[in-house]
Parts: sequence; structure tokens; C-alpha cells
Amino acid sequence: MTQKSPEDLRNEIRKCRKLTSKPFGVNFTLLPALRPPNYKAYAEVIISEGVKVVETAGRQPDDFIKMFKSAGIYVIHKCVQVRHALHAQKIGVDCISMDGFECGGHPGEADVGNWVLLPAAAKKLKIPFIVSGGCATGTQLAAALALGAEGMNMGTRFMATREASIHSNIKESIVNASENDTTLVMRSVKNTERVFKTDSAMKCREIEAEKPGNIMAIRHLVTGENYRKSFQETGDTDSIWSCGQSIGLINDIPTVENLVNRIIWSAENTIRARLNGLLDSPMKAKL
Repeated sequence: MTQKSPEDLRNEIRKCRKLTSKPFGVNFTLLPALRPPNYKAYAEVIISEGVKVVETAGRQPDDFIKMFKSAGIYVIHKCVQVRHALHAQKIGVDCISMDGFECGGHPGEADVGNWVLLPAAAKKLKIPFIVSGGCATGTQLAAALALGAEGMNMGTRFMATREASIHSNIKESIVNASENDTTLVMRSVKNTERVFKTDSAMKCREIEAEKPGNIMAIRHLVTGENYRKSFQETGDTDSIWSCGQSIGLINDIPTVENLVNRIIWSAENTIRARLNGLLDSPMKAKL
């Protein structure tokens, strides 16, 4: 939905193909909207351009998942509840992205954090899953692997990298924030979104408290155009924009290469040094 039209998406896919010979993915998110976009046209572009991986998310994705699978695409479906993941598994997705309450964007309405969500998923799923929501460090990657995930998905952490094509003001706001600097909006309309705690976000909460369920009363604050302008044009941080609680773990703006290498090193060091070390510790003898 960052692309205004299916043809804009086609152009972005072709730009990406010029940058790498490796497979890459496209996110395909279905969200409630007053004027829903032509999702089928976007899906057809993804298929016709030969994209190898699609991450689906949002409401009622079944028909699109089947459409992508029939085209031979590897489908990762993002879920916020295990029961949704089990349904996605049943209709043929290849992998699940379990999205905890810590995440930026839309955490659903169940409010279950990853500390419980991941082992619950590992117990019931037969297909691979990765963890989403609140992820930013190598120690978290080690924990995700320990809890049964195949890896982790980072959104907010990648926003605060040099290559991210968003305004520097947004990146600096993330670096200077703590884990307490997010809030939830649109709860009253059952479309909960975790966003940066700005004056606009707090105003949205006030209006929702006064007029619960009235989307038109908050529409001027939550419109995606405000989001786009902040990220791509003005750098005005006082709009309503998504980020996860992982902002409390982000302290710099590295290159993507540096960030990924650092996370891998930290995860390996945690597993080798700390976890292996515990096997030979006095605690083991007591256990």
C-alpha cells in the first residue's frame, strides 16, 4: 500500500530486480478502508512480475493466498493469534510470521506478547514460523530460535538505518525514544495500530474516548497521506506513524550491512558464550 497504483508497484519491483539477482519479497496487506484499493490488480502485478516470495497480512486473505500459491509463490502469512496461523497453515501457506503485541502497526485485538505467543505457536504449528514484533537485537534472535522460530522479522529497526528511504527526523526520533514512547490508536474501531506517541496520536485517543467507534471523527488524523508526507517530504514527526516498542532498543543509525552482521554476531556469541556456558555452570549441578 506504499504504492499508489498497481503500476507503481510494478515499477518498484523492476527497480528491485535491477539491484539484485537474489529472490525478494513483496508485502501484500489487506486493511479495512473507506475506499478499498483494487487488491486483485496488485496481486496480478506481483504474479506477472515473477515475484518469488509474498508476505500476506490483514483480514480475509484466503483467496489471495490461494491465488499466490497457484502461481508457485512462497507465501509467508503474518498472524497475531495462533488460531489464525492454524487456519493459514490449513489453506497452504509455507511459513507464518507470528506478530506479537509489541509490534508497530496492527497488533490485532488479543494483546498477546511474543513471550507467550511463540511457544504457543511452536506447540501447534507444523510449518516453519518466524517472530515479528519488538525485534531489534542479536540476543532476541537467539531467544527466538530457542523458542522454536526460524528467525525474526524487523520493521522498526530497519527504519533506523542509513539506507531507509525515510526522512532523517523520523530516524532521529526513533533513536532518541524509549520503549514507553508508543501508544495505541483506532482501538475503538477494531483496527488497533501501535504508533509513535505524538501530540496527534494522543489527540486521536482523546477523540476516540469521546466518540468511540466513529472513524470519521479521527479520519483527518489517521489518513495515510499524513504518514506519507512525514516520511517522504516534511519530516514532521507530529503525525500518526507506526513503530514498535523496539524503539527502546535502538540507539544508532547504522548501515544495513553493519546492522545485520552485528545481530548475527551477537546471536552467535549469546548461544556460544552465555548459553553453552550455563551448561557447565554450578546451576546445572543444582538442577
